[in-house]
Amino acid sequence: MATLTDPSGIAGTVKPRIVRQYNFAQTMPALVLILVFFVLPVFALLLRSVLEPQPGFGNYAELLGSTTYLKIFLNTFVVSALVTAVSLAIGFPVAWALAIMPSRLSSVVFAILLLSMWTNLLTRTYAWMVLLQRTGVINKSLMGLGLIDEPLPLVNNLVGVTIGMTYIMLPFIILPLYGVIRRIDPAILQAAALCGATRWQALTRILIPLAAPGMVSGALMVFVMSLGYFVTPALLGGTANMMLAELIAQFVQSLVNWGMGGAAALVLLVVTLTLYALQLRLFGPARMGGR
Repeated sequence: MATLTDPSGIAGTVKPRIVRQYNFAQTMPALVLILVFFVLPVFALLLRSVLEPQPGFGNYAELLGSTTYLKIFLNTFVVSALVTAVSLAIGFPVAWALAIMPSRLSSVVFAILLLSMWTNLLTRTYAWMVLLQRTGVINKSLMGLGLIDEPLPLVNNLVGVTIGMTYIMLPFIILPLYGVIRRIDPAILQAAALCGATRWQALTRILIPLAAPGMVSGALMVFVMSLGYFVTPALLGGTANMMLAELIAQFVQSLVNWGMGGAAALVLLVVTLTLYALQLRLFGPARMGGR
């Protein structure tokens, strides 16, 4: 059978060009949304941070040169890191249990997790205020059991912020971990046991390394979300544990200082994008073999 050939190679170059144009046309709505709702607001914040109240980088110099503001930055990172560590310590066993338990029981647990995510954030935070206060259920129960003699200070401090934010962040670290652990072949752990590995060795040398991408992605999500949290730290932490989101709100709402608020918001954005780039560098598709 005779075949048609194209000595000039034009046919081989036209099709990829058409495909590229078609793909670009498909992504145009998404690009427009990103431009309107992300790029332009960030650019507006950048302009206000260097133009108000006077042109220059005075807002950034004041923000990064003041010990008060640096203390708020430090407190934000400490609280976010602590919440991430506690969420990971609790979320990993829960994700593992979800992966190995019967499907009917795991469906019930998943329903509970989703129900907690769908509940209003302010409602959940006020519920924790009621539970953690000096006359709350937790202190009364501990005193009734004779474990403590006087109520524990569980609100308006770091303890209250950590408890409240960990409860809110747990689903965001359990779900990525569950997806990764479910893809691990159980035969690998069985082979390790047959080769004489203890449960601790199987956990530390096989399960955790294989689940590392899910752990990192979940931890990064929790850490970044914690950096910008406002409601829970404001209600459970008090002024002594102010975080950066509360500082931005004070700059904009109370002091009407959009320049300082924009500078603080952009610093937070730069930190977030840096962490995301680091996560892609360490656990991106290129590092994971394109999977």
